[in-house]
Amino acid sequence: MCVSIRVVSPDGSIAQVCLFGPKFEAEEITEVEERSMCGWNQTSLEDFILQGLFDDSFNHLCLFLLIMLVFLTAVSGNSLTILLICADPRLHTPMYFLLSQLSLMDLMHVSTTIPKMATNYLSGKKSISFVGCATQHFFYLSLGGAECVLLALMSYDRYVAICHPLRYTVLMSSRVGVMMAVISWLSASVNSLILTCVLMSFPFCGSRIIHHFYCELPAVLKLVCGNITVYETAVYICSVMFLLLPIILVSTSYGFILHSVMQMRSVGSKRNAFATCSSHLIVVSFYYGASIFSYMRPKSQRTPLQDKVGSVFYSIITPTLNPLIYTLRNKDVAKALKRVLRRDIVA
Repeated sequence: MCVSIRVVSPDGSIAQVCLFGPKFEAEEITEVEERSMCGWNQTSLEDFILQGLFDDSFNHLCLFLLIMLVFLTAVSGNSLTILLICADPRLHTPMYFLLSQLSLMDLMHVSTTIPKMATNYLSGKKSISFVGCATQHFFYLSLGGAECVLLALMSYDRYVAICHPLRYTVLMSSRVGVMMAVISWLSASVNSLILTCVLMSFPFCGSRIIHHFYCELPAVLKLVCGNITVYETAVYICSVMFLLLPIILVSTSYGFILHSVMQMRSVGSKRNAFATCSSHLIVVSFYYGASIFSYMRPKSQRTPLQDKVGSVFYSIITPTLNPLIYTLRNKDVAKALKRVLRRDIVA
C-alpha cells in the first residue's frame, strides 16, 4: 500500500510521490491523467500566462523596439487615413467609406494585442486575467472576421466600378456601402461571440500557459480538457465561411474585372483599371494568405513558432501595410493629404 501526494513541478508537469509504502518513488502522470483529475484547475477563473514573443536578451530587445515602431506606424497610418476620409468631402464615396472601415478594423486589431504584449514585456509579468483573455479573444476574432468579409465586399465595389461604371451610383449607393459595413461587423461579431463563449466555458487544465503573445484561438484551445472534436469542427466550418467563401467572391469579382479590362481598347483605361484594383488585390493577398496559414493548416503541421510568425504577419504587419499601400498608390488619398497639409500650412 502506498500513501501518495501529487506535486506540481515548476514547468507545470505533475508527479505522484509515494510517501509511505514499499518504496519511495515519483511517477510522472500522463497528460490524460492530468486532464482527468477531478476538480483540479478546471472550473476556476485563474489567470492565464502568456508566453510572449521575447526574452531578456539584447537581440529580443531590438526586436521589441522594432515591433513597437511598426505598431506606432500602424496606429498613425490608419488614424490618418480615417481622418482624411472624414475631413475631405471628395472622399465621401462608398469606396472610401469602406476603406475607412478597413482602417478602423486595422487600428482596433493592433490595439487589441500589441499594448498587452508590450505591457507584459516591460513589467516582467506574463499574466492575463480570465476575463481579459476572453475579451481579447472576442475582439481579435471579430475584427479578423469582419476584415475578411469587408475585403470581399470591397472587391464587389471594384467590380461594379470597372464593369458597370454607368450604374455605379445605383448599384453602390451610400446606403449599400453602409449595409456592407454593417454586414461585416455584425456577422463577425456574432460568430466571435459564440466561439468565445463556448471556448471559455470549457474546463482548463495544466499550467494554463498560452504559448503565444495573445489569446489566439488555437493556442487557448490546447489548454482545454475533454473532447473538443465538435468545437474544432465548428471552428473549421467558420474558417471556411470567413476565409474560403470571401476568397471565392474576390476571385470571381477579379475574374470579371480582368475580362472587362482585356476588352478595353484604350491603354490609359487599362492602366487606370489596374491601378485602381492593384492596391486592393495586394492587401487581399497579404491578409488572406496569412490567415489561411494560421487557421487552415492541419494540426500535425502546426508549431508554436509558426503560429506566432503567422499571427505577427496578419495582426501587425498587414495593418501597417494597408494604409501605406492605399495612400501611396491611391491618387485621391494622396491629393487629399496634400490639400490638408497645404491648408494647415496656410492657416
